[in-house]
Amino acid sequence: MAGSAGRREVYLDYSASTPLDPRVLEAMLPYFSVVYGNPSSAHQQGRRAAQAVENARETVAQVLNCMPAEIVFTGGGSESDNLALRGAAWDARQSGKPSRLITSPVEHSAVTNTVRQLGALMGFETAIAPVDNFGMVDAAAFDALCAPGGALASVIYANNELGSINDLPLLAEIAHRHSLLFHTDAVQAGGQLPLDVKALGVDMLSLSAHKFYGPKGTGIVYVRAGINLTTAQTGGSHESGRRAGTHNTPGIVGLAKALELACQEREARAARCRALRDQLITGVLNRLPGAKLSGHPQARLPAHASFVLPGLDVNALLMHLDMKGIAASSGSACLTGNPAPSAALLAAGYNVEEAKCGLRLSVGIHTSPADIDYALDVLVDAAAKLRRLGERWTA
Repeated sequence: MAGSAGRREVYLDYSASTPLDPRVLEAMLPYFSVVYGNPSSAHQQGRRAAQAVENARETVAQVLNCMPAEIVFTGGGSESDNLALRGAAWDARQSGKPSRLITSPVEHSAVTNTVRQLGALMGFETAIAPVDNFGMVDAAAFDALCAPGGALASVIYANNELGSINDLPLLAEIAHRHSLLFHTDAVQAGGQLPLDVKALGVDMLSLSAHKFYGPKGTGIVYVRAGINLTTAQTGGSHESGRRAGTHNTPGIVGLAKALELACQEREARAARCRALRDQLITGVLNRLPGAKLSGHPQARLPAHASFVLPGLDVNALLMHLDMKGIAASSGSACLTGNPAPSAALLAAGYNVEEAKCGLRLSVGIHTSPADIDYALDVLVDAAAKLRRLGERWTA
């Protein structure tokens, strides 16, 4: 892809965000300027907008294999995680149920920080299930932690830094056996992995549209019928009282269209991305001395490659890549530029210095094999220059 002034640009940060699909934009456009009413209004403009929201809800429900009433539209994945965790925890406390929360050390910060705050400020008991060297939750240890019971367990479907995919049906079955609700942050999995909530066995599931070529600022949380959530937002009683604030009609329409397309095209997209991902992995491991693949070699997202590059200043490497038109990440988009060691890498057994050297490269529907070849050449050259520079500084 050619950028400004003819510079080649290669975007390898699809795990952070994706470009809006033109077909999604086309579906959204009328709801900015033609059907612009508030969906809560009783007049014709409002009813048209409300119908668009409900049509979108039905589309999402079909993809997730659930009832439309079980879909709650939100402002994104982080809000969805917050609503699920806080809502279920507070409801458990109000109902006199056990208020224990179980999660893993490789969750997105929207889950980690929410659980931490619920424990520190509100007195909830919290427990962290260990992971193996691939960053996948240890089922036996999870079982032992769930045994005393509690309110909720939340385990990520696929980790945003390592790309490893957890065995959700197994973990959900364990949680349910011990009478815990089971939530998953499926934000990274959206568009790449199956999302049938019945097959997964989950009680709640979070998604964000901008991870599967939809608009930013729009998400959903699936909430199984019969689960009560105590909302943190007060105001208008939208989404069956679970969220305050006027519906983002264009965003909701865009999310539904993007999810529908992602479902229809998932297998073809995944096959193509998997080939590009493997091209990246092979190239990095063969051409970068000392490079280690982080995350599981097979049970990982089709579009996700991640590495530990010992001895390299990854933030300096990212700047070199950026100057050559390559967009990459040191891990989670929420951590990029942070020199602190990655919590996910530490949990997976890497030492502190190694956990500062994580690199994430993620491909998408616009990536080409030529893009991968170019990125590998630039990456290898930049790493060699940084290593020579480091050797001079330490000599």
